[in-house]
Amino acid sequence: MKNEILSRLSALPGRIAFYYQNLATGERIAFHEEEPMMAASVIKLFILAEAYRQMASGRLDKDRPVTIRRDKCVPSCGALTYMHDGVQVTVEDLYTLMIILSDNSATNYLIEILGEENINEGIRALGFTKTALNRRMYDTKKAAQGIQNYITAAEVGELLARMAKGTLISPDASADMLRILKDQRLNGKIPFYIHTIPGHAAIAHKTGEDTGITHDAGVILTAKPFVLVFCGNETDVAAYEREMAEISLTLYKANA
Repeated sequence: MKNEILSRLSALPGRIAFYYQNLATGERIAFHEEEPMMAASVIKLFILAEAYRQMASGRLDKDRPVTIRRDKCVPSCGALTYMHDGVQVTVEDLYTLMIILSDNSATNYLIEILGEENINEGIRALGFTKTALNRRMYDTKKAAQGIQNYITAAEVGELLARMAKGTLISPDASADMLRILKDQRLNGKIPFYIHTIPGHAAIAHKTGEDTGITHDAGVILTAKPFVLVFCGNETDVAAYEREMAEISLTLYKANA
């Protein structure tokens, strides 16, 4: 199975990274897992972790009200861009929308509240050296200058593994983050075929998309739970997403 997966990934165009970790057995399969990749929306996992880090320290209240202004909203994904000017939400609403709908406006409000440097400090405090938040979502000026956010498949995988083990921030914080990730509405990659199986296990995951970029990363909560991270830059998005769905189903059946 390992050789087949690596062969299929190797045949894809562009820059491809992959990370699999079985949390019950410790088995790993990896492919270019340490290579920095343009993050797209998968960076939102690390913003979520920072929100919980600040809540745990008492610096942030999840019930803090936030007034949304249309002139600060950015294009979709998401819901806030389409709501009326002045709608009031909470910090908890922001990080929930950031994950389940990949809401870019909610993400930018959170970055402002949490602080970009605090987010990066939190990433470093977790021991991650290659992941970095360098700009907000839909910052076209910085993007045009080549300023991007970065992840690696291995660091995303380790973040999710700690979450699944209950060691990311705290057991309660880890469980709550998993709860939100299970409510993901964008399910066309890792879960695509798994969701057709009656009584399938829960999948807690986060996608990322941009031009030539497609990612999906999550924890599949089977009897032998496992972490699965797919990252693609400068690739054939449709072809890679088909491989994501098929490889995910293969690994799901092996761990059910």
